[in-house]
Parts: sequence; structure tokens; C-alpha cells
Amino acid sequence: MAVFKPDNVEDLYEIGEVLGSGHFGEVRRVRERASGTSWAGKFMKIRKSACTHLGVERSCVEQEVEILHTLQHPNIVALKDVFESRAEVVLILEFVNGGELFDFIADKEMLLESEAIEFMKQILEGLGFMHSKNIGHFDLKPENIMLSDNVSQNPNIKLIDFGLAHHFQQDEEYRSSSGTPQYIAPEVIKKEPLSTTADMWSIGVITYILLSGLSPFQGETNEETLTNVLAMKYEFYAQFFSTTSSMAKDFIQKLLVENPNDRMTAEESLLHPWIKPITRKQAAKRNRSSINMKSFKRFNARRKWKMSYNMVRMCNRLVQLRLLCKGNADADPLQRQCESDVEDTESKPASLLRRRLSSSS
Repeated sequence: MAVFKPDNVEDLYEIGEVLGSGHFGEVRRVRERASGTSWAGKFMKIRKSACTHLGVERSCVEQEVEILHTLQHPNIVALKDVFESRAEVVLILEFVNGGELFDFIADKEMLLESEAIEFMKQILEGLGFMHSKNIGHFDLKPENIMLSDNVSQNPNIKLIDFGLAHHFQQDEEYRSSSGTPQYIAPEVIKKEPLSTTADMWSIGVITYILLSGLSPFQGETNEETLTNVLAMKYEFYAQFFSTTSSMAKDFIQKLLVENPNDRMTAEESLLHPWIKPITRKQAAKRNRSSINMKSFKRFNARRKWKMSYNMVRMCNRLVQLRLLCKGNADADPLQRQCESDVEDTESKPASLLRRRLSSSS
């Protein structure tokens, strides 16, 4: 059982600059006073009333903490400590300072499939360990795939943000409508019972994007994207996949499968010829194939712009909410629970998207 310490986090850690912000708080760099070691502090506002959507429920934080305690793996961000005060919980996490994998790749002029596969192997190894513990991530996307550093020639992958993760109990039937439209599996949209195979669909989408710079199901709106997912509407366009190997396409096709039971598992994916060639011919073919860097750079630039735009919009809405709260000082106290960050509901298609802080855990 994870221990929530009542100590003041500032007694043990110096609080540094903001590394990222989200709907329920922010991530800051912190330095342990005793050792001088840098960590990441995830500061989350706690929901103060059952009738408000402002802040995160303590039970959700407890679940995230328990999951992180269970997942001790080189490719998964590590949890060191948890502190609790009246208004917030602070998670002290491994300081992952290499940035996002997609940003690291976008800085390159060229990347062979064989080089990209080295990153995919680490993602699958971390995911395989997670699934072996009956834990699903349920929010796999480029923002949650980080690098331990950006100076090593072969930095380690770190999977982060376990706010939507779920630990399956024996014979449990679990449903969730949370996630990001272009990465979620069909069974999430259809509100069917979920399993860890939903993560494998997300891996298929991420691989498709990595190789082509094109998102397979992305529409003009969230609703259109979800419709494309349900219709299994995607194809390998020649102008985007001209340098892609047939093995890579086969890898994706074995993951973007409508029936969850027919998708490759993480373990099976690691044995696929694209990841682990059986013959010299297969290995040579990977080394002759490369990702579409021009298209990938465009995709990543648009992705970063959209993230910045959404953050500015969220901050503006928060300011407006605080002004509204000041103007309604005499209103019912239950209607003035404005101390914590506000959840972004405008981007939700029919309550599908319950967003979490996705900066550093």
C-alpha cells in the first residue's frame, strides 16, 4: 500500500521551474535537499466536493500511485515519494529530461526503419511488462512517450502519465470512455469491456504516424475521427509510404484489427519479423527502408502547435472562471468551488475525453 506522507514537500525538496501544465495542476522540477538530486514534482489539485468537476478525485490519485509502485521497469517512469496536504497531492517522480520521442526524431534529417525499431522495441518491452501485471495504460500517445535524456546516442524510452491506467482484477469487466480520439481503440468508443489489447491498437496508430507522418484516422473534427476509427477507415497512401517496408505495414495491420482478441500482444509484437527479423533478407530490407521525415516533421509541428493552442485556451478559460467566481461571491458555496484547475470540456465528443495531466507521469 502506497504511503501518502503528510510532510510539507518544501521541507525536503526545493521547488523549481514549471516543466508542464495540465487541467488539474502542474509538473515542476524539484531538487532533493539531502542529496541534490533532481526529480519531477507532479502537483495535483484534489477535488473538494462530490458535486464539482474541479480537481481530481483522491481515489484516482491513489490508483495511479499504486500502479506506479507496481511498475518498476527501465522503460517506465519511476515513482519515489507521495506527499499530501489539504488541497493537493504531490508525486515525486523520476526526472525525465530528454523530451518527447517524436521531438527527438523530428530533429533528425533521416531515420532508417531499423533505427526507429530500436525505440519501438523499448516501448513494447515497457508495455509488455505492464500488461504482464494486468495493467493497461489506456492513454498511449506521442506526448506520453519520453526519453531519459537527449544527449546519449541511444537514450532510454520512458512511458509516462498513468492517470488513466487501470489494474485489472480477476474476472473484472472494465469499461472506460476516456482517451484521445485519434489513438483510442474501437471498443472504447463502443463502450465495450476493455482489456490491455486496447493499448496495442494505440501502438498501431503510433507506428503508422512514426513511419508516414500521417495520422490514420484523423478527421476534421473529433466526431469525424471517431467515425473513421469505427469504420476502420485507413489505408497506406503511396505518397506517404513510398519508403516503408512491407514488413512494417504488416506489423501495423496486425495491430489495427477491430476484434481485440485478434490483435498482436506486446510479446507477439516483439517477435514480429519487422521487430525481430528471421532472415538476413528481412534485416537488409529494414535497413533500406526509412521513415517519411518531411511528412513526419510537418505532423510533429502541427501537433506541437495544437498543444500550445489548447494550453493558451485553457488558461484563458481559467482566468474567466476565476473572474466569474469573484463576481458570484454571494452564490451558493457549492457553486464556487474554484480553487483548482478547470477541466477542458469543449474538446469532448459526447463526454468521451476525460483529460488528465499528461506532462510527466
